[in-house]
Amino acid sequence: MRFALYTLLSVILILPCYSYAEEDEASAKPSYFSLEPSIVVNLRSGGKFCRVDIQIMTRDEEQLENIKLHAPAIRHELILLLSDQDGRKLKTPSGKEAFRKVALTAAQGVIKELTGVDSINELYFTSFFVQ
Repeated sequence: MRFALYTLLSVILILPCYSYAEEDEASAKPSYFSLEPSIVVNLRSGGKFCRVDIQIMTRDEEQLENIKLHAPAIRHELILLLSDQDGRKLKTPSGKEAFRKVALTAAQGVIKELTGVDSINELYFTSFFVQ
């Protein structure tokens, strides 16, 4: 009985710490990094080429330097992904959003592999042109 009481008290005392940590991360001020220059690729099909400008957002300002350092690796991965796309799909809002999610996952994977830290929270297109 005492063991169960101590366990319950421990859980009650520890849980608020986890929720504060989650709140701190969610309320942290975002920092942005622009992948420059624009990414321009030939498309697999459905268009000749695509030009995209991308902003990467992190809520861990200390990790911004890692994102800058590994920007060439992120660009490489995004160029490979983008060049394998169908331009007809990328011309639609749902196609752009679907690709944004894939690109975000890919960028997060590159940073995680190279630094061991999940530091990319979002990826945004600031321009997107398919011809």
